[in-house]
Amino acid sequence: MKLSVIVPSYNEEDNVLAFYNTFTQVFKDFKGSYEIIYVNDGSKDKTLDNLKEIIASAKNVKVINFSRNFGKEAAMYAGLKEAIGEYTAIIDADLQQRPEILLRMVTLLDENEEYDSVCAYQAKRKEGKTLIFLKKCFYGLINKVSDVRFVEGASDFRIFRKKVREAILSLEETNRFTKGIFSYVGFNTHYIPYCAEERNSGSSKWSLKSLFKYAISGILAFSTLPLRIALPLGCVTVIGSFIYLIVSLILKVELATMMLFFFLSFFSGVQLLTIGFLSRYVQLMYSEIKKRPVYIVKEVLTSKHYKK
Repeated sequence: MKLSVIVPSYNEEDNVLAFYNTFTQVFKDFKGSYEIIYVNDGSKDKTLDNLKEIIASAKNVKVINFSRNFGKEAAMYAGLKEAIGEYTAIIDADLQQRPEILLRMVTLLDENEEYDSVCAYQAKRKEGKTLIFLKKCFYGLINKVSDVRFVEGASDFRIFRKKVREAILSLEETNRFTKGIFSYVGFNTHYIPYCAEERNSGSSKWSLKSLFKYAISGILAFSTLPLRIALPLGCVTVIGSFIYLIVSLILKVELATMMLFFFLSFFSGVQLLTIGFLSRYVQLMYSEIKKRPVYIVKEVLTSKHYKK
């Protein structure tokens, strides 16, 4: 098998067939065999029904149907475990990421043996200014606190060789942050710009709240700075207490009461913040220790003419 294409799908009833038709048209002259692996991430609409219609007549299409919604990270991981191709690609079902670009990425791997992976990044984003600003802040922050480098705008839309897939699968952590994992495993990655098209149908599943939670997960997964910051904050607290004591003895006025209130409020906030970070790390450790699966598969469906 030359190429495995992973398509995470959550409530994409109007997109899965459109994606399949577009993909097969673009890859009609592709020299080599390929498989399309749809991962139905607990969709609540007719996504699964439409996928069953596809596999009834399609060639080399596999559907991994989750027992419930586990999230895109789990869907990508499931697809990687099922993929058997020499190359593995990840692409969204909504056609914002075009199969034409994926075909170009395949060609880049074919023609450049030194490339282990090809990743597409958005050279120009179409989101609102607030969202663009917040994403820039995220990349700026995580590159300062993390030991691995995150390329701004780099997406999950990428293709890589078998050795990269195996390296990714060797990291069996439960709380997965794939953007960081791609950076962590290394390898020679070539980046190409692309412009995200309008969604074929439906709306984005990402809200500002979910993006914020995703960003926090990434920072905690690839940085221990929130843990390390507790010691210097504690030192500042002790020094500040001594300064307050000295100033209070010297002034002996109402200002001392005001300062007392400020220091109590400030350092109480610092303590709560530190405890919050510690509790979040404990939560992540607790999740890992339980060894619960990243996802649960209800069924795996393949087309009648599916060939490995």
